[in-house]
Amino acid sequence: MPMAAKYIAPVDETPVEDALADEQQVTSTDEQVVTGDTVAAQEPVAADQEVAESDDESGETQAAAEDESAQDHAAVGAASVESDGAQSVRDPAARPEELRLLEALLFASSEPLEESALAKRMPEGTDIKAALAQLQSDYSLRGVNLVRVASKWTFRTAGDLAWLMTRESTETRRLSRAAIEMLAIIAYHQPVTRAEIEEIRGVVTSKGTLDVLLETGWIRPRGRRKTPGRPLTFGTTEAFLSQFSLEALNDLPGLDELKGAGLLDTRLPSGFSVPSPSDDPALREDEEPLEPGDLDLTLAPAVEPEKGEEG
Repeated sequence: MPMAAKYIAPVDETPVEDALADEQQVTSTDEQVVTGDTVAAQEPVAADQEVAESDDESGETQAAAEDESAQDHAAVGAASVESDGAQSVRDPAARPEELRLLEALLFASSEPLEESALAKRMPEGTDIKAALAQLQSDYSLRGVNLVRVASKWTFRTAGDLAWLMTRESTETRRLSRAAIEMLAIIAYHQPVTRAEIEEIRGVVTSKGTLDVLLETGWIRPRGRRKTPGRPLTFGTTEAFLSQFSLEALNDLPGLDELKGAGLLDTRLPSGFSVPSPSDDPALREDEEPLEPGDLDLTLAPAVEPEKGEEG
């Protein structure tokens, strides 16, 4: 009996070479994808590396700055330590006790103190001379100095700072009655000597009263009288005219004006007259010019009270 033939469906067979080619293509595509991912992944890494390098550089710079800052701080700290050390040296607690005691005694005293008086207040066994020398050295460059005055010790303002303590002021001084009388006599009778002033006043004139008028600048020595002893003659100045608002010396009040002002007694002796003043700077016949040094003899150191005059 004949055998029946079986139907076998055709199989789509792909050539082996084509299949291999397709696998290679797929593999290649996958590799490309993987490679692309790798490149994409590597790019951020590279950027991170650049950032890291930049951070490293900035970190090094910052580290260097911190090192410099640390060095500066160390230097400042060292200076501070030195300053603290210097302050500790200047600290009163760190100074010798005898210097502190000596310093306190001299500051508290209102007048200079002798070494013996200081030694009595110091601890037993203190070398007072050495302590004073050390204290004087400590204050040599300060605003006050320890100085020795008349064998006594005291603190005084440094000599180069004396200008800080200087104050100029204008003091108004009232002339005494004797000075006013003398000024009037000189104004009306110039040139006049001191002896002539005393003869007119009837009172011995102290040299101090004359000096007061010289200091005001209202009178001046003119010359010397040609008489025994060659006494100085005196006259008024331009400052006198300015002080009393006079254009010239002959503007001084006369006898009638003085009586009217009540400055003269109405019962004057017969023959009494007021001279006509003149401030002609030319020397008179009985005057000689001044010599060098004459002006130095006109001022006295102190004002003496006048004899025979009260107040």
